[in-house]
Order: sequence, then structure tokens, then C-alpha cells
Amino acid sequence: MSTQVERLEHNMAKLTIEVPAEEFNKALKAAYDKNKKSISIPGFRKGKAPMVMIEKMYGAGIFYEDAANILIPEAYSKAVDESGLEVVSQPEIDVTQIEKGKDFIFTAEVAVKPEVTLGQYKGVEVPKAVIEVTDEEVDEEVKKEQEKNARTVAVEDRAVESGDIVTLDYEGFVDGVAFEGGKGENYPLTIGSNSFIPGFEDQLIGAQVEVPLDVNVTFPEEYHSADLAGKDAVFKCLVHKIETKELPELDDEFAQDVSEFDTLDEYKADVKKTLTEKKEASAKTAKENAAVDKVIENAEMDIPDAMIDAEVTQMVNNFAQRIQSQGLSFEQYLQFTGSNMDAMKEQMKPQAVKRIQSRLVLEKIAEVENIQIPDEKLNEEIANMAKMYNMEADKLMEIMGDYEKDQMKKDMAVQEAVTLIANAAVEVEA
Repeated sequence: MSTQVERLEHNMAKLTIEVPAEEFNKALKAAYDKNKKSISIPGFRKGKAPMVMIEKMYGAGIFYEDAANILIPEAYSKAVDESGLEVVSQPEIDVTQIEKGKDFIFTAEVAVKPEVTLGQYKGVEVPKAVIEVTDEEVDEEVKKEQEKNARTVAVEDRAVESGDIVTLDYEGFVDGVAFEGGKGENYPLTIGSNSFIPGFEDQLIGAQVEVPLDVNVTFPEEYHSADLAGKDAVFKCLVHKIETKELPELDDEFAQDVSEFDTLDEYKADVKKTLTEKKEASAKTAKENAAVDKVIENAEMDIPDAMIDAEVTQMVNNFAQRIQSQGLSFEQYLQFTGSNMDAMKEQMKPQAVKRIQSRLVLEKIAEVENIQIPDEKLNEEIANMAKMYNMEADKLMEIMGDYEKDQMKKDMAVQEAVTLIANAAVEVEA
């Protein structure tokens, strides 16, 4: 096998791969063995017709496609290894010669990893973060905990008020005709949650238990059901039960119930500490992101479109897997959102470019700074991963191959490059 490499513009390359005629003939024989059982030739039992007879009847090229599919994956992989190219896209394959008794020749056009020219990456300016937790923010967190610990009590001496939880029956009508999906029985609804059509919940304020009530609404123009969008409707409602939340008193006893602290002041101090830590972590991430953005601005690289397309495809596949894990097919998601594959890919493109830029400049910094990850540090990271998966570190080590370990080292080196440029960044007032 021989390979020729032609460098193209914008970090593309074309591999011309020539497979000897003998190997092509072997692939043809393999294709014949694979398909002969499904081919019928008069005068021969099914699967017993000689290769030459099949080629005479159906043409010499009957096995060409299967033979090519047998040869191309291994030949392409070997050619990439021999070329020394760092390929970052799927190949575009084009068969240029395929004929029995001759060398099999095909080309593979691929994107190669772009070279990065770094600009300034130490001492870049980033906005200075202000880390301050106000008393109002602390009170808001305490209130959330208070809400979580509220108890629900029945109301029997008044009508519905905002914030109440009502249990009701309802049925919707448009032009006097009930519509599909507009009926519910013993439905729990929090007044003010805005979970129903605008205006619906407001009109339940003042309703009495077991007293029928008509609620008049207009469906929004952009309503998901085209049959109802923009139309007036009447919901016939009947409230069966009114409940309200009873909040616990904010005192030392509350602090003891929801935390390890004896007093409300101690509990609030701990809430403030936690909020501060969260803001510090968020500020650290923001500083790192800002520093990386500046380094990307200062760098030069020519990213081939095929590399971007490959990243977008990977992002779409990952998103589809997340959707499927939630019990929804990707096709259903596209239908529900009114989107399509092309629109989604276009939407993801800027993020894909940013990911590629970030990875390229950080890998270059790791190379320039000679950031090396020792085996001891890798082993520590694997041990941490093992804890997350409730596995023994040795077992995880056995499962992981050399490629996975090398990839982990690269990822860790990239993260150290992020830390390096963030630590060296200069914070300036926004």
C-alpha cells in the first residue's frame, strides 16, 4: 500500500491511497463469500454459483462496492498513521480507480489540526469581580428554607386569595363546545403560580368552595395548539378545597430544625458563608473564561469548516442522548420545538467554534509551557473518578486503556493551562 499526501488550503489535506491489486482481489473474494448465498443463478443451487458465473450474469462490478467497503477502513486508518497527520474530521472518500486486476485507488479529504500562533497569554486584562453578599440575599435564602418547611392547612372561613392552593374541577369551552385537553378534576393549583393561561388564576380569587364559577380567558396568539391560539374561551370551574401555607416563625427553634446551629444568627452567618463561597467559585470561573477569551482574541488560527462540522455533529449527538435519557426521542423534540436538524446545527455552530478555539489555544499553551502530567497525578484523578462511580481504583485502571489515560493527561494539562493564564491575569475595574 502506498499513500501520497497533498496539503490543501485552510488546514485540509488529501490522502491518495493505493491498495495493491492482489489485496483488492482478496477483498472481491471476501465480498463474493459474503453475498453468494443470496444470489441465484440458473443451473446452480443457491449459494453454489461460481464467482465468475455471477460476474458474467450481473456484471464485473457486482462485488466492487462491498470489496471497497472491506478495504477502505483499514487502508485509511493505516494511511493516516503513516502520514503523521493529526486528523480532526471524518474523511470524505472518493474512489478513483476500481477494477478487477488493477490497484484499488481512493482519496480521503480530511481536516487537520490547525497550528496556533499565540499572542499575549500572560497578564491579560479581565474584569475585576466584586464578591459581596448582602443581608437581603441572606434573607432570601432563609425565606426559601422557610417556604420549604411550611405546612399546608385547610381554609374554611373565607374565599380564595392569592397564594392559596385550590383543588378544583374545570372544563374549557370555545363557542360553547368543549375542547380536547381542557378538562381536569381535583386539580391542585397554586394561585399566582402563572401555570395556567394568563388571567385564569386571577379570576379564581374570591371564589367560594362548591360555588360554580365561569372564568373567561383568551388564549395567547402563540399558543402551542393552533386550534386554540387567539381564541376566547370559558372555563366552568368548581373549587372543592382551599388550602394555604403556614410558614414557621423565623427564630432560634427554626434554626435548630433546619440546621446544626442553635441560634438564628448563627444559621444566617452560615448561609452568608455558603453564599460567599458560591460567589467566589462563580467569580473564579468567570475570571478563567474571561482570560481564555482574551487569549483567543490574541491568537491566530485557521479552523477548517470540516473540523467545525465534526464538533457540531458531536454536540448534536450528545444533546440527542440527553433528550433520549429523559424519555423523549430527538425527532419528537424537534417536532415539539418546531425546529429541524439544520437549524439546530446552525444554532450550535458559534459554541462549537468557541470550544475548538479554546481547546487549541490551551493545548498550545500547555505545549509552550511544557506542562506535563505525572503518572502519580493521573492516578489520583482516576482514584477520584472511581469514588464517584463507587468503584475500586484498580478496577477502573484495568478498564481504561492507554488512549483513555493519554486523553485524561491532555485534559488535565489543558486545565492547568487555564489555571496558569487565570492566575497571571490582571483584574481591572469594569
